[in-house]
Amino acid sequence: MRIIVDEAKCTGGGQCVLAAEEVFDQRDDDGVVVLLDPAPRADLHDAVREAAMLCPAAAIRIEETP
Repeated sequence: MRIIVDEAKCTGGGQCVLAAEEVFDQRDDDGVVVLLDPAPRADLHDAVREAAMLCPAAAIRIEETP
C-alpha cells in the first residue's frame, strides 16, 4: 500500500488522524494533513482505508501494491 495526500484539498477535518494516528497527523497552524508514513505496515492498512473513506475532501488516495 502506498498513500498519497493532496494537501491542497485537505479541509483539516481530522478524520484521518482519528482513524489512523500512526499514519496521519495535522499541522498545528492550519490543521492540514501530514503524512507520517506513506507505506504503512500491513496491520495498519484497514485503518488507512477507513481514513481515506472518511476524508470529507477526498484528499487521501491509496495505491494498492502487490
